[in-house]
Amino acid sequence: MKVLAVLLLCVAVYAKHEQYAGWKSYYVGPKSQEQQQFIGSLVEEYELDFLSHAIIEQEGVVLVKPEHQDGFIKALEEKGIAYRIHAADVKAALDFDDAAIETRRRENLARNGIELPYDNYQEIEVIDAYLADVARRYPDRATLVTGGNSFEGRPINYLRISTTNFEDESKPVIFIDGGIHAREWISPPTVTWAIHKLLENVTEPDLLERFDWILLPVVNPDGYKFTFTNTRFWRKTRSTDQTSISTSCPGVDGNRNYDYFWNTVGTSNNACSDTFAGSTAFSEVETRVVRSILHEHLNRLALYLTMHSHGSMILYPWGNDGSLSNNALALHVVGVAMADAIAELSLPNFRRYVVGNSMLVIGYATSGDSEDYAHYIGVPLSYTVELPGLSSGLNGFHLDPIYIEQVCRETWEGIVAGARRAGDLFVSLAHRN
Repeated sequence: MKVLAVLLLCVAVYAKHEQYAGWKSYYVGPKSQEQQQFIGSLVEEYELDFLSHAIIEQEGVVLVKPEHQDGFIKALEEKGIAYRIHAADVKAALDFDDAAIETRRRENLARNGIELPYDNYQEIEVIDAYLADVARRYPDRATLVTGGNSFEGRPINYLRISTTNFEDESKPVIFIDGGIHAREWISPPTVTWAIHKLLENVTEPDLLERFDWILLPVVNPDGYKFTFTNTRFWRKTRSTDQTSISTSCPGVDGNRNYDYFWNTVGTSNNACSDTFAGSTAFSEVETRVVRSILHEHLNRLALYLTMHSHGSMILYPWGNDGSLSNNALALHVVGVAMADAIAELSLPNFRRYVVGNSMLVIGYATSGDSEDYAHYIGVPLSYTVELPGLSSGLNGFHLDPIYIEQVCRETWEGIVAGARRAGDLFVSLAHRN
């Protein structure tokens, strides 16, 4: 029976990812702003899909379809841009990962029931079960909230964590979300780990006494689910009501759907594009849930973090034109404090975090993202955190699951540093007013 089970598992795994047959991924390393901009100009021509930003002196990772590989490589070589193979066979790498992930999933189910794993990627059903479970076990501190239902009807669940039931108006609020881009699987575990540290393994009690917390692990549950069952590199939501072709090209890039210079730069009007901004700002129920949270607690919101991957970056506004907000000094100082705290615990094979203005760091403009919107409406400290990266080698494609807990632990140290700095600034501003 064991042999049969293994055979059935292999058949199921290798039937997936057929759309990536022949695809390759490359590291690309620009040495100048001119090279960085040139790489950006190739995106549309060669249908490039960057999984991490290629910035000066730091390689990005890009997926390239078989029919574009020769042209893409020729274009890089003509400009003297360094590149190397990340995964020579993307499908095979994904197949390898799927088998390992499924084996771990079965082991965890047998060992822990619904307990949330940190040696494997977390599926939406397990995350939702965990949120309900901790809310049940810690009713004096945690409240489970369903902010709405996704386009396909899945609950968009988050926790409110507070020792005073959010009734103490003097306490600043910290809001952290993840999973707006469906394929970024390392993002939700960093949010669920924060829940774990605030409820189950409290080593920084001051963070409970000083702050109220809102933690939303998966903003985009439909897309997230779709990456586990169908298309691994799906990025968008799964709505089909945006244009006349949305049924064949579903979804909107949630991080281009916010109402700050919406659909002006770094977006697409093509519904089939991964950066399709939607028919209007906040066309997606998923982004409206985040908007509602931001506005409900705006008078007390001291820090907003949105977790993405990958690239080891802490980015702040403004992303649409590279200009700096009136709070740029505080944004940079607190961002550096978070990066330094992460570095204290980080592994040597993880890149050190880069901190800076979103456009100036990644080399191109974007509009309609949550980091800019939150800051625009009045959140003083608002960041996109690009978490550490992907595997490379002969086998897997993802960041190896053995590193998930490490990423969560070091990211938590950054959150701790950022929250404490944000709290100090919040008190300072309150006294000034």
